[in-house]
Amino acid sequence: MSDYQSEELEGIQFVVNRVSAYQDGAEEGFVEKELRKGFDEAGIEVAPEHVDKLAAAIYDKDGDVSASDVLSA
Repeated sequence: MSDYQSEELEGIQFVVNRVSAYQDGAEEGFVEKELRKGFDEAGIEVAPEHVDKLAAAIYDKDGDVSASDVLSA
């Protein structure tokens, strides 16, 4: 998980929380698009494969998604 600094992880988690709260039940592709948009707005560069993993976790889970857990798996 050393790819991201602590501040970046906080920003990533914020975006994940926002997207998962508002996009519950949305298609995975839409969730991915919203994550990318959120990361762009926050000025955080997240690797495409990490965006994919986060989108899949949001799509697959009902409830909280831990960005650090998903990205370290």
